Amino acid sequence: MNYTQTLDFLFNSLPAFERKGASAYKPGLERISEFCRVLGNPQRNFFTIHVAGTNGKGSVSHLLASILQQAGYRTGLFTSPHLHDFRERIRVDGEMIPKQKVVNFVDKHQAKMVDLKLSFFEMTAAMAFDYFAQSDVEVAVIETGLGGRLDATNLILPVVSVITNIGLEHTALLGHTLPEIAREKGGIIKKSIPVVIGESDPRYNGTLEEMAAATRSKVIYAEQEFSCESQSQEACTQCFSLCRTRDGYHYELDIDLMGIYQRRNLVTAAAVADYLHEWTPLTISRRAFVEGVRWAAKDTSLFGRWQKLADRPLTICDTGHNAHGIRYVAEQIAATPHERLFCVVGFVRDKDLEHILPLLPRQAHYIFTAAKSDRAIPAEELAATAARFELQGEVVADVKEAVARAQALAAEEDMIFIGGSTYVVAEAM
Repeated sequence: MNYTQTLDFLFNSLPAFERKGASAYKPGLERISEFCRVLGNPQRNFFTIHVAGTNGKGSVSHLLASILQQAGYRTGLFTSPHLHDFRERIRVDGEMIPKQKVVNFVDKHQAKMVDLKLSFFEMTAAMAFDYFAQSDVEVAVIETGLGGRLDATNLILPVVSVITNIGLEHTALLGHTLPEIAREKGGIIKKSIPVVIGESDPRYNGTLEEMAAATRSKVIYAEQEFSCESQSQEACTQCFSLCRTRDGYHYELDIDLMGIYQRRNLVTAAAVADYLHEWTPLTISRRAFVEGVRWAAKDTSLFGRWQKLADRPLTICDTGHNAHGIRYVAEQIAATPHERLFCVVGFVRDKDLEHILPLLPRQAHYIFTAAKSDRAIPAEELAATAARFELQGEVVADVKEAVARAQALAAEEDMIFIGGSTYVVAEAM
């Protein structure tokens, strides 16, 4: 098979949650554990950091990978979903897995993957572990796909676990309350391995602490380890003043990731990096931390986080796609100077629109659209639902045409926001 044929097999022969939704979700570790045994358990050949959470886990994973790269370690990074190219999911030192490596892996293991009835995500995770081992990776940052307890990545034994935050998402699969979802995401907590909690919340702290106590794992609240004392924004960077609680040490940091919500992700990444340096064989100097933060987006090719696509009119895209993330996005929109606001939005079926839509700004002209995905809510249906929440606008079914329509309507002092779904952002970019 060539690369195109290989991708066709991956996306169409095996179920992919990104395309099919809940019907493709195959919880449990039996299948990937068996497949990794066939591969020689490559996930045991390097240190790992396991990252779960409702929002921010992608940014935190990329921040940590950049910091580790700056510290001189050969670093693997496994994330999902991708925006443009499947290979974005699997990186070593910021470089995507080569196409030929993807082809070779599938050619070699296709029969076994079909025999085990692996899900798309299980196959992808195993491919990442195998490629990292082949590439002599020393440490890998592994982001969960969905949940944590039954996620395919949960067969790793990390040096530290990370839970960025807990919000309502995928309720049909993970639970309808924050404690229920916390129990699923907290499933990544391993015996005697500390867990860093990015954002504490009395609604779920007790659940995570109970789970950690059962495994004799230390709970580290990032906000107790570091505090963000100031934040400012320049054209393409943000500046933060971070204070380490235990000794009052101050870091003056520039970061090439935009969005006011990055302060939470930065505090989380700082607490994880500090733990790694103090308590594991990994050494992270102050220089590595500062430079890793400064060039996180550049070093790891992270896109779609409050990313500016144009200046006049200001055009921003963001992949926030659940109520927890949309709340942050709405705060950022409100804090951004503009005249009129145009929002190009689309969502997928399993999103809780009853909680998401009330968070979006009402004083905006909406262009409702739909990505080319089986899970996408038709634009007309989305517009009808949004009208119940006083969000008014028009329907342009094709994403690129919707963006063009917004550009035609907007003046130079206006603002265009593009989001609601990772797939809408991907098509817009």
